[in-house]
Amino acid sequence: MIHEPDQTDHRRRKETEPIRASLAQRVAAFVGNDGERATALPGLSFAKLTAPTPPASYLYDPSISMIIRGRKRVRLGGTTYVYDESRFLLTAVNLPTVTEVLEASAAAPYLSLLMRLDLQAARQVIAEVDTHEAHMPVGGTAMATGPATLELFDAIRRLVDLLDKPKDLAHLGALIQREVIYRILTSPVGARFREAVLLGTQSQRTAKAIAWLRENYTQPLRLEALAELAGMGVSTLHHHFRAMTAMSPLQYQKHLRLHEARRILLGENVDAVTAAVRVGYESASQFNREYRRMFGAPPIRDVTPLRTLGATCRSI
Repeated sequence: MIHEPDQTDHRRRKETEPIRASLAQRVAAFVGNDGERATALPGLSFAKLTAPTPPASYLYDPSISMIIRGRKRVRLGGTTYVYDESRFLLTAVNLPTVTEVLEASAAAPYLSLLMRLDLQAARQVIAEVDTHEAHMPVGGTAMATGPATLELFDAIRRLVDLLDKPKDLAHLGALIQREVIYRILTSPVGARFREAVLLGTQSQRTAKAIAWLRENYTQPLRLEALAELAGMGVSTLHHHFRAMTAMSPLQYQKHLRLHEARRILLGENVDAVTAAVRVGYESASQFNREYRRMFGAPPIRDVTPLRTLGATCRSI
């Protein structure tokens, strides 16, 4: 399945152009050369690229990613999201993906920002907004694209403006971040976000299993123990896990291992066997086979040209 911008998104892109032009200048100046750079506000980072990128591993935390200039493809399991300045990418739980920047040049660099979401703050906003509302479960994965509206970009612009005012940032930054959460919750993908973060729901119990796997992906996976941790039966966990991540728990663990192995191979001077052992593989042949299936080439053949290009495993 592929999600792409439509005609309504094109109109929205035109509407937000003045704000995005201002943001583009700020972000480009802040980042400088190509790469990703964190800001003084915890969880907020900017990225700039002057050329398209090959497919790269990226583990999304709960976050909202917005493109100011350019176009990007994100693959999660069998689902592909293609989005640009007209849409934001919402991630409600930790998800391993493969990303590609599709449009970028020296004359028109790719510019984006990522704001990690405080899920406790999100629960507070949900409680305030939904006091008298009931919501039916919506299902679907914990990743989705939603409309990057004028109101949302305006909140982001005000948040970026605070970076020049440290005293104001300390007091107002969290308020504007709550406004961003409010804009997400009241968007067409708000119900999905709400379902993923609310305590006591099947989605939240599944998120607990996802979080455990994220922290313990090198350990052997026992589905019964994982289901017990989540407070579900094995078949129930399997069903809801696949619904949220587009993968089974075993596939999710495999993706985490392979993405981390690729990061190690790109960033450290180690061989494939060492990388395999570090991420939890006991069989080098199984690692090579699964790595090739995911990335299209054996480990060293895959990363050698990426090292030459200076590619990284980071892309927002």
